[in-house]
Amino acid sequence: MHYGLGIDTGGTYTDAVLLRGSDGMIVDSKKAFTTYPDLQIGISSVLDALDQELLSQVNLVSVSTTLSTNSLLEGTGTPVGLILIGQHPVDKEFPTTDFIVVPGGHGPSGEEEVPLDSEVIREFGIGTKDKVSAYAISAFFGTRNPDHELRAKSLIQKITGKPVVCGHELSQELGAYERAVTAVLNAQLIPVTHHFVSAVMADIRKRGIDARMLMLKCDGSVYNLEDALEKPIETIFSGPAASLLGASYLAKLDTCAAIDVGGTSTDVSAIYHGVPEISASGSMVGGWKTRVRAMKMETSATGGDSHVWITDGKVKIGPRRVIPLCVAAIKYPGLLQKLNLMRLLPRKSLDENYQPTKFFVRTGYASNGLNNEEAEMLQHIGSDPISIHELYKYMHAMPSGKIIDSLIKKRLVQAIGFTPTDALHVRGEYTAWNLDASHMGAELLSRHNGSKKYEFCTHVKEHVARNMAYSQMAFLLPERSRPLVDDLLSGLYPAKFSLKLPIVLLGGPVKAYSEEMSALLDAEIIVPEHADVGNAVGALAGKGVKKVEVLIMPVSIEKPAEDFLIFYPGGREHVVDYREAFERARQIGLDMVLEYENRCGVSKEETQTNISVKNISPENWPYPPLETRITVVGIGNPMMIIKK
Repeated sequence: MHYGLGIDTGGTYTDAVLLRGSDGMIVDSKKAFTTYPDLQIGISSVLDALDQELLSQVNLVSVSTTLSTNSLLEGTGTPVGLILIGQHPVDKEFPTTDFIVVPGGHGPSGEEEVPLDSEVIREFGIGTKDKVSAYAISAFFGTRNPDHELRAKSLIQKITGKPVVCGHELSQELGAYERAVTAVLNAQLIPVTHHFVSAVMADIRKRGIDARMLMLKCDGSVYNLEDALEKPIETIFSGPAASLLGASYLAKLDTCAAIDVGGTSTDVSAIYHGVPEISASGSMVGGWKTRVRAMKMETSATGGDSHVWITDGKVKIGPRRVIPLCVAAIKYPGLLQKLNLMRLLPRKSLDENYQPTKFFVRTGYASNGLNNEEAEMLQHIGSDPISIHELYKYMHAMPSGKIIDSLIKKRLVQAIGFTPTDALHVRGEYTAWNLDASHMGAELLSRHNGSKKYEFCTHVKEHVARNMAYSQMAFLLPERSRPLVDDLLSGLYPAKFSLKLPIVLLGGPVKAYSEEMSALLDAEIIVPEHADVGNAVGALAGKGVKKVEVLIMPVSIEKPAEDFLIFYPGGREHVVDYREAFERARQIGLDMVLEYENRCGVSKEETQTNISVKNISPENWPYPPLETRITVVGIGNPMMIIKK
């Protein structure tokens, strides 16, 4: 008997599931906290908790993560040097300040227009090798001829010994600016992804498990872990992609909407007839337009671990994630006593950091490049939680919220506070952690709010449920006014949305929200078994989908019946006869698809292929087409591996 292992590492939890190959049933699942900065501790913990006999029979491992997305959104990717070759729009912004424009580049047919200036590249590499961790290269018309990108890559690698990413390796789409941005973001993620992938591979190998190892991409397909190290940009939004596939798999529905309530955020999406919608224009990441194909989805900054705080007597939720009081009280036993000693604070002073339930603790990340104010504050924050009131006492001045925010953003300090998870503990609907800490926190905050603690927690819960409903409806009705969606969910009108497709809820305590969701929306609300590890299930449910486009064009418009160029990912070829060019292009696309599927563990016989052809020519054109685009799509199911 063989089994599949799905692993999902999110900002709060690392989840794992074991799926039986014979019938696709989930036979074991576990959760553990994601551990920073050493991810392998959390991964080892969750795998240690699984049935070890079944784990030893795993022959397929597939993973997903939100770490890449979080890194780009939080601006914590590594510094990158960018080399732009040819006529790039340098008046636009790039995701790095270390870039240079170098003479070179090709024309639309792939012919060299300007020789590459290797000496300028050499000087740039020497001058930046101690400042950056990776390099990105994007040449004008590099998709038509990658020669200049490859020559620059070889030179930079020789000079610096650091990772280099080329634009043509990531996208065959024209659009020099977007391709350059994509290459930079990809280079930023190489260390982040390498850290995660290495942690998974090291743990699996340590256990002696001989398994094919894959990673879910943001479009719902999978690729092997070695490819993930080269193209980590394709892992952005792999977490949300996993939640949608997991929702569909667990609920046994080909058409449904999905709401995934994580610790940091809530993701909404939908799948129709087993096929998720893909953003045709490329995904937006942290405000940057990329050439990365990703599922259509939306994220809101409200999750189970979002900070609940009071200002001007009003309840605020998020956008930052904190460690829930109920969880922190387990990890830090002295926290209960500190909570018990906390008193009401001056109402006018309350802000996101100055709260009776807010504490701070030092993380394990190294502190580099701090200014004097940051260094002074950090020396007072240790491995035990400290309140803002205690910081005031030690520093003899009110701690700067700006400095606290900076230390949190740099991951040197982790905040602890009241969360929606604590509210559910008070209401008795989710009681996995320390109840006393949640009750103490609710008591303190409700006094500042002028309400009773149970009433306060009910309000927090209703706020989260309304955010879930609003996010889902705003996603499903993109052409509608969002204020209209908000009004209809307000309860002020005798009407509510009626949905024809069911909504599947995923996340740890989502069952607690099903009643509120039913009150807000006229829809079938489903909380499937194993909803708490839905993303790990989704990591296994991805298909091996590969799409390759090959282009045929005449060398010269003056001689359209002879001499043709074939453009494909990573190269081009010259063929004299059009029919020969067509067959060669078709075979190139097919070979690339089958080679990809083979790396995913899917054989040629198990791969479904589809070949489509699109010709472009003027009306009554008597010659071969001016452009022939051959698209080869291969679909394989890696799940077949665990049935063998």
